[in-house]
Amino acid sequence: RRSSLVSRPRVHTQPMSLTVAARHGASALPVFSTCARANVRGFTAKYAKHCSKSVKSTSRGLTVKTRAEMEYDYDIFTIGGGSGGVRASRMSSAAGAKVGLVELPYNAVSSATQGGLGGTCVIRGCVPKKLLVYGSGFETEFRDAKGFGWDHGTSMPSFSWEKLISAKTDEIERLNGIYGRILDNNGVEKFEGSGKVTGAHSVEVTSVDGTKKTYTAKTILLAPGGRAWYPKIPGADFGITSDEALALKSQPKRVLVIGGGYIAVEFAGIFQGFGSETTIAYRADLPLRGFDLEVRETVATNLASRGTTVMPNTNPKEIKKNDDGSLTVSFDGDVDDITVDEVMWATGRVPNTDRPDLGLKEVGVELDKKGAVVVDDFSQTTVPSIYAVGDVTNRMNLTPVALMEGMAFKDTVVLGKPTKPDYENIASAVFCQPPVATVGMTEQQAVDAGLTCDIFTSTFTPMKIALANRVEKAFMKLIVDVDTDKVVGVHMVGPDSAEIMQGIGIAIKCGATKAQFDATVGIHPSSAEEFVTMRDPTRRVGKNAPKAE
Repeated sequence: RRSSLVSRPRVHTQPMSLTVAARHGASALPVFSTCARANVRGFTAKYAKHCSKSVKSTSRGLTVKTRAEMEYDYDIFTIGGGSGGVRASRMSSAAGAKVGLVELPYNAVSSATQGGLGGTCVIRGCVPKKLLVYGSGFETEFRDAKGFGWDHGTSMPSFSWEKLISAKTDEIERLNGIYGRILDNNGVEKFEGSGKVTGAHSVEVTSVDGTKKTYTAKTILLAPGGRAWYPKIPGADFGITSDEALALKSQPKRVLVIGGGYIAVEFAGIFQGFGSETTIAYRADLPLRGFDLEVRETVATNLASRGTTVMPNTNPKEIKKNDDGSLTVSFDGDVDDITVDEVMWATGRVPNTDRPDLGLKEVGVELDKKGAVVVDDFSQTTVPSIYAVGDVTNRMNLTPVALMEGMAFKDTVVLGKPTKPDYENIASAVFCQPPVATVGMTEQQAVDAGLTCDIFTSTFTPMKIALANRVEKAFMKLIVDVDTDKVVGVHMVGPDSAEIMQGIGIAIKCGATKAQFDATVGIHPSSAEEFVTMRDPTRRVGKNAPKAE
């Protein structure tokens, strides 16, 4: 295993490389030979004979030079230690590149000076959110258990918000440490502080103590992620975002969640499950804009049936703080004010290109109107030596997508095999309660694409709550292209939908047809079997569908 390369004399530590003409010409990194990888892991005399043969057999006339002859401190320098940045950096290092990475010091709440290895997903996103989703789900299960013979008297088990948040914090701090060790074990030189691009091949690192030092790199990778955004109405700063919501020291008794996206419906379910009086307000008729219409309708119904007050077609106008610390929110139009203990903004996220300032405009990296880094199909920016992956590019802001982009970066830049991230048929989930999972087209997207589709739907009471004495339906949907019989969209709302959809996603990626779904023997009794037993279409839609009378 490689120890810190920076501390060694460069003439002794730089492995041999083969400079290749990849897609981006001179800006592409060398592809490293077998002897280079041997050197990275600790070169010894026993590799010498093999290395000379390796270079001779693989160079094929390409320029051969030692790394000591190169003019940069690093092959790759990454700004950002979240999912995409860490994956790209450690895999690039494992492939033979010399990699440096800078990330802000750890804090559960992000800021211009605080962040942490693991990024949003690990520290203040997917992981802690899912832990709270699990925790809040027990409330419903305790109630459901009565129908299955369990008797816990007239009171529910007691809940401690403080114990949960403490346990959650311990877990994310553990994961934060693991990310640091992953980088160490893969030979990535990590820096704690902020990074700013000062040239096509230079990054200025400002350490925690304020000292500045500039490092040079053949290629710079931008992976600083994104952050929560909220409208600047009067009193907006009295509200919190998901960052603070996951680190609240005490549980609010009354909460207003503003927004209709996946973060909003997830946190509405979390607070409601823990017993807070919860309201969700959003501007549209239904939550989850961009999802299938019937999924959106089902989620809105489930929010209300579980006790959340739902305020559609609502836009906040002002937040005022009262003498007792509570907050009163007023809205546009003829909507009554409401008073709560916390207002949580869940109104979207923006790329982290200006907090702290990355210096991108000054070096010629193009940003779009939302501040996202503009990249091509290979994640290359308008400056050939600078690439970007993850939420900072605002392509598809999901952790597994950032991982995929990081792997494609490694293939393109380090291995010299130009690789485009594949965004088609990516499965995703929303961990509201019950959760949503989906892959492929929505019904409207299929119609807009000019397809004629058969729509298969099923609505039923999951066996898990059959004896629970409450009404909550699962919903499942298949969208099938009539011309090819391919299943082009699959959607589900119900228990375990994310676990089910991961397997369905493989089938859709492989181009599965409705006939193949029908030929699959179901697992009984399960909700999942419904996907392979739906025989009669609910309706036909699209360009060749019968006209409605």
